[in-house]
Amino acid sequence: MEAAEQLGARVGLKSACTALGINRAALYRRRTRQADTSCDETPRPPPPLKLSAQERQTVVDLLHSERFVDASPHTIQAVLLDEGRYHCSVRTLYRILAEEGELKERRALRRHTQYAKPELLATGPNQLWSWDITKLKGPVKWSYFYLYVILDVFSRYVVGWMVASRESATLAKTLISETCARQNVPFGQLTLHADRGSSMKSRAVALLLADLSITKTHSRPHVSNDNPFSEAQFKTLKYRPEFPQRFGSLEDSRAFCRPFFRWYNTEHRHSGIAFMTPQNVHYGRATQILKTRSVTMDAAFEAHPKRFKDKRPVLKSLPAAVWINPPVNQSSDQQEIA
Repeated sequence: MEAAEQLGARVGLKSACTALGINRAALYRRRTRQADTSCDETPRPPPPLKLSAQERQTVVDLLHSERFVDASPHTIQAVLLDEGRYHCSVRTLYRILAEEGELKERRALRRHTQYAKPELLATGPNQLWSWDITKLKGPVKWSYFYLYVILDVFSRYVVGWMVASRESATLAKTLISETCARQNVPFGQLTLHADRGSSMKSRAVALLLADLSITKTHSRPHVSNDNPFSEAQFKTLKYRPEFPQRFGSLEDSRAFCRPFFRWYNTEHRHSGIAFMTPQNVHYGRATQILKTRSVTMDAAFEAHPKRFKDKRPVLKSLPAAVWINPPVNQSSDQQEIA
């Protein structure tokens, strides 16, 4: 700033600020502050429009009166004008109420909690699981069976499932515990994501996950996109041609789910994992399969290059990372979702 002042005395303040890259307004503000500190500090006179202490107290007593204690400043102003009285503007009434700490919402309003968008990443199996519960229609109207499914987000492998007659936190706790033991999940590695159902947010499940050192995350309320992999898996289940309108019994629903999940894990070719089966990806056989595919395509290209227009085919590869709600600046090659 001092250099700009010195140069400005010779070439002009505007040219000096342009040359030195200094904001001229900032320089003027600095001059004003210096001038204010150099002057004798005298109390600032009150504005001529300000209410006197006596007038302000009259307004405060009026606002506190039984007649106007529950009325808004606009209503108070209108009533007083109808009576031929005027003390101050509506804005001044609001300002006095604020100074007295009495300007607030008097109704009991619901405060909506701000939920953060979950951004979850998986670069391998057993790092991020998604679980949910869906209803299966029972033999009569308003009767349901409840299907619990735990899905590995990276491999799309269903690591655990159960059909029960009710939705229960105790049953969910048992399923999660047995699935973690069966998959030999190391402590501190796994994140378990779910929506905000009663079983998902239950104390029993929360204590189990804390004991197993599993990170717990939840979707935002009424945002199905925060749990897309479980939703997509349920859609695959219910859009199968053999999926019935209703199940006759609990055992009937279990009898249907057993072959379905066997097919889903070992035969279903998933587009999100380079058309491999979830089982092959989950248990580390994807690399060898990709090599076999590449060798086969290279041989086909060498045999008939014209069929490929002399361009060596490039096969779809397995995504290196799978996200739930990828960050906005994440590169497109890592923004794999269901």
